[in-house]
Amino acid sequence: MSHDIVDTAVANGSFKTLVAAVTAAGLVETLKGAGPFTVFAPTDAAFAALPAGTVESLLKPDAKAKLTQILTYHVVPGKVMSSDLMGKTVSPATVQGGTVKVDATGSAVHVNSATVVTADVDCTNGVIHVIDSVLMPA
Repeated sequence: MSHDIVDTAVANGSFKTLVAAVTAAGLVETLKGAGPFTVFAPTDAAFAALPAGTVESLLKPDAKAKLTQILTYHVVPGKVMSSDLMGKTVSPATVQGGTVKVDATGSAVHVNSATVVTADVDCTNGVIHVIDSVLMPA
C-alpha cells in the first residue's frame, strides 16, 4: 500500500528532522494534499551536517518563515521520475519560487550541490528523491 509523501517519510525512519521541520512550518497538510509533488528529501544525516545549532534555530516559532522558504525550495510541482531526467540538465522552478539545478548527465544525479542517494520513492501524491545535503535558497 502506497502512502502520501508525509506518511512515506515518517515510515522510512531516516527523515525525523525533515518531518519535524515540515510540522514546525505547518506544511503537513500541503504535502498530504493532492499534489503531485516531487520532493528532494534531505536525510537526518544531511540536516546533522549543517552548522551546529542551525536546525534548532530553524525549528523555533519565530523562524517559521525562513524554515518554510528552505523546505519549499526542496519541492517541485508535478511528479518527476528519474527516468524523466536521465541525460539532461534542467532547472525546474520550486514551490518556494527559486530554481534548482538538476544534473542527470553523469553517473550520479545532482540537485544543486546535493547528490541523489535514492531516487523514485513512489508516493500516492508524488515522488521522493532522497538527497545527501540540505538545499539552501539563494
